[in-house]
Amino acid sequence: MIITDTHTHLYSEAFEDDRNEMIQRAIAHGVSRFFIPAIDSTYTEAMLQLEKDFSDYVFLMMGLHPTHVKENYKEELQHVESMLAARKYYAVGEIGIDLYWDTTTLEIQKNAFKHQIQLAKHYKLPIVIHCREAFDEVFEVLETEKSEDLFGIFHCFTGNLEQAKQALSYNMKLGIGGVVTFKNGKIDQFLNQIDLKHIVLETDSPYLAPVPYRGKRNESVYIVKVLEKLSELYRLPVDEVAKITTQNSKDVFGI
Repeated sequence: MIITDTHTHLYSEAFEDDRNEMIQRAIAHGVSRFFIPAIDSTYTEAMLQLEKDFSDYVFLMMGLHPTHVKENYKEELQHVESMLAARKYYAVGEIGIDLYWDTTTLEIQKNAFKHQIQLAKHYKLPIVIHCREAFDEVFEVLETEKSEDLFGIFHCFTGNLEQAKQALSYNMKLGIGGVVTFKNGKIDQFLNQIDLKHIVLETDSPYLAPVPYRGKRNESVYIVKVLEKLSELYRLPVDEVAKITTQNSKDVFGI
């Protein structure tokens, strides 16, 4: 059984003391494909080292995270452009809009988001969207960029059924992680109304650990708990859910 974690920050400082052991734990449980989102230029070196250390398992994205869109965002976008031009990446991400931490940067977040969508189209890559308290704003940008060559993943989807259907209309898959196991997560109430062909699994580790690890450091091996929850919701065997969601990830990332 091959399980794919489509979104994990394995380079995070949270794993500084046991990164190799943590990754090996996941591999031992069948998690053998790790897709690594970018944050900003300060993490690039760590991402490249991670790929070097686990070349058979780790696949990198490149992008500027919306919470890191600051005064110097144009310089950061130049870094993204130069990295995309220099070598192969599997997605432009994570990109999007976050109004939880800072609403004053909305306009430059929109600019950065739109610019990076256009970069993804240029390189024929998927986008991986970060959206926090910003569904209307994200959809507004996606509407202006809607086209055949726009596709990707709506990472850490936490919206309602209507918003899920709208995300799918932009040729996005829904990234489902630990929130689906939360009592107040709500997405478990309607998720099985979405065809499993539109779903990919993720952890967003070290964040958003699933039950029974909620509140603790998340790690990729805990994706098994997300897989088990989807097996329950869709009334399918665990290995069947793993197979379908891994194939979905292959359809998005091309590998």
